[in-house]
Amino acid sequence: MQLCDLPLRKAAHIHSIDWSALSEAEGKRLRELGFDEGVTVETLHSGSIFGRDPLACRVGRMTVAIRRAQASAIRVALVP
Repeated sequence: MQLCDLPLRKAAHIHSIDWSALSEAEGKRLRELGFDEGVTVETLHSGSIFGRDPLACRVGRMTVAIRRAQASAIRVALVP
């Protein structure tokens, strides 16, 4: 499933990231924030405006906001 479809407050491992779907700047930012294969991520909150942007995610001990377009490039698998 894509990160943007992950239910709130459910932990998942990043399975893969389609770096080609992101601009160079977006990819660099996500890497700097700790998004990489194998990392545990959790969605905490989604925006209330049209399109529900941004999406707040916990990566490690850090909470970051990303756009749903970026989250759609990230494939995750639920933690059992």
